[in-house]
Amino acid sequence: MRNSLILLFAAALLAGGCSLQSDLASEVDPFIGSGGTGHVFVGACVPWGLVQLGPTNQQIGWEWCSGYNAKDSVIIGFSHTHLNGTGMPELCDITVMPVTGDGFSLGRGVPSDLSSGHFSVFRHETEVCEPGYYRVMLERYGIEAELTATHRVGVHRYTFPASERSAVIFDMENGSYNDILKGWHLEADGDRRVRGYRFSTVWNEGDHPVRPDEKVWFEAEFSKPFEAFIVSGDGKYGRAEFRTGKGEQVLLKIGISVNSPEAAARNLAAEAQGWNFDAVRRQARAEWNSRLARIGVEGAGADDRKILYTSLYHTMIFPNDISDAGEEEYFSNLSLWDTYRAQMPLYAILFPDVFRKICLSMLKMADTAVKVPVWPMMGIETDCMIGSPGIPVLADGVLKGFLSGEEVEAAFEAMKRSSMLDERWQALRKQYGYIPQDISPRQSVAYECEYALADWSIAQVARKLGREEDYAFYEARCHSWMKLFDPSTGLIRPRDREGNTVEPFDPLNVSYGNDYCEGNAWQYTFLVPHDIDTLASLFGSRQALLDKLDTLFSMSSEVTGHSSDVTGMIGQYVHGNEPSHHIIWLYSMLGHPEKTSALTRKVLDELYSATPDGICGNEDMGQMSAWYILAAMGLYQIEPSGGRYYIAEPYFPEISINYPDGRSFTVRKSEGVESGGKPYIDYTEIMEN
Repeated sequence: MRNSLILLFAAALLAGGCSLQSDLASEVDPFIGSGGTGHVFVGACVPWGLVQLGPTNQQIGWEWCSGYNAKDSVIIGFSHTHLNGTGMPELCDITVMPVTGDGFSLGRGVPSDLSSGHFSVFRHETEVCEPGYYRVMLERYGIEAELTATHRVGVHRYTFPASERSAVIFDMENGSYNDILKGWHLEADGDRRVRGYRFSTVWNEGDHPVRPDEKVWFEAEFSKPFEAFIVSGDGKYGRAEFRTGKGEQVLLKIGISVNSPEAAARNLAAEAQGWNFDAVRRQARAEWNSRLARIGVEGAGADDRKILYTSLYHTMIFPNDISDAGEEEYFSNLSLWDTYRAQMPLYAILFPDVFRKICLSMLKMADTAVKVPVWPMMGIETDCMIGSPGIPVLADGVLKGFLSGEEVEAAFEAMKRSSMLDERWQALRKQYGYIPQDISPRQSVAYECEYALADWSIAQVARKLGREEDYAFYEARCHSWMKLFDPSTGLIRPRDREGNTVEPFDPLNVSYGNDYCEGNAWQYTFLVPHDIDTLASLFGSRQALLDKLDTLFSMSSEVTGHSSDVTGMIGQYVHGNEPSHHIIWLYSMLGHPEKTSALTRKVLDELYSATPDGICGNEDMGQMSAWYILAAMGLYQIEPSGGRYYIAEPYFPEISINYPDGRSFTVRKSEGVESGGKPYIDYTEIMEN
């Protein structure tokens, strides 16, 4: 490239955007990532909707965290909530299953005994999944099941065979495989309506404290009167019974709410009037097409287009607006430890309207729960994962101008308050200046690194606001990770309360519960994206740091111990898990974007594919897919907040962001990547074109 990358971007802006396609939903394959360790949601939903209506498999285990895995062929029912790509199971609430006959028991059952449960086998050849629509044939009963959704309502269409004993089972017992059912209720209202609720625990394990129950209420309505509604199994199962003729279709609409039974009924009334299944399906597809059109691409092959638009689709399944119809939007289900790295910075570019609403929702949570959220699930703080991952997101909202006036003050105070709490090893950090490994039971290094980058984020907000004393405090504390650097190994490693390095030390160990989190010393040594100049000084020079990076990517991929999250390895770089995600981009920060470009191309070519096993790690609520999109554009926000998107060569000949008001931001591939000039483009340069 003869001119700097910034000049290339500017020229592209003047040239306009890529051509648009009206039905981009046809480019999406929701089965990508449904096998292997992807854990993606398969089913029907709309962008950021409360409902994710899809099949829940019978089998259980880590590969079924979403409730579905492509290698399974048994369905216990269709649940109205699912997760998308997490490493822990949850949700799968309000499950229903159409059946015929009586030769079975109610329950999950086991495949070898048809009398043990109400499940059905299915063949993947009969499955269809598109944005906003799912279809499958339930072989055991000869029933074709079709699903679509609005924001808060799941809409079912079941095509029955001729049967004197057709029915739809409401299953309150079976949610995700490791939740604990705490409360349930089912009742009929007349001969078309059913209502109830399901209360269960939320990720209540390990060192996580006991939390409030997750609560989901529902209101259901049938298109056809049922002849009887029978409640059994200690009230955990209900059976709405019908006589059906061959090919007769029975529709079912279910509104849900995490707030109250009255709200569930209002949601049903507001969003699913009438019985036109195909109209709801068309509306859901239209909503997806509207959002998918935000990105245009030229010069991409069929599989690459499929991966790109499926990635964009995956980024919009979560987080979710959990408010009720007519209320102000309120986003929850925020996997912040994963998504502060790429998904949230991507939202700031692609969906600024949604990003602002997420920031406002986080402010409300901070006001209610005293601290900035960590991992809120259905409005409940789970405290899952480490550090204060909500702080970089909220700081980013301030620094990029998404919050203003009193919102900024509230955000700053919430971040300060969160950073000074004594929970989650922060008391040890305040006492010792770092988290000693011999006092904290696990993950001391990981916590320290995450807290340090959160402190840096607060410091940037303090500087913007002219809070000099606060800036000095957080600027000093954001370097705390340095106390864990070991010059003898050139790695960040745990120390005890006396400041001694902890022995024995295995820099390749990735076992759960070690001193890191889903990783080892090699990945975490570079988890200082806010402080790379300091890291270089500890190595002795920027060149020495570059040499260490080269070693990371060229050394053996062998590890000791085991972590299911350590996947997609290039040397000791782990693309399947988030702590590594910025490391490739450090080459651009250090003046070698050509090395970043070579590695991003390797990752996009080898670690993503248009197959069920096409995501090399957990999708993690959109993070893996967001990384793909940013890398395809040749952009990545390495620092946790602030809006400097570092540059590499884009993957496609031309890719653009197209806004509803007619603006577009276009990136075109050049003949190479030049290291001279500014190595990043500012957020304002992207948005003010």
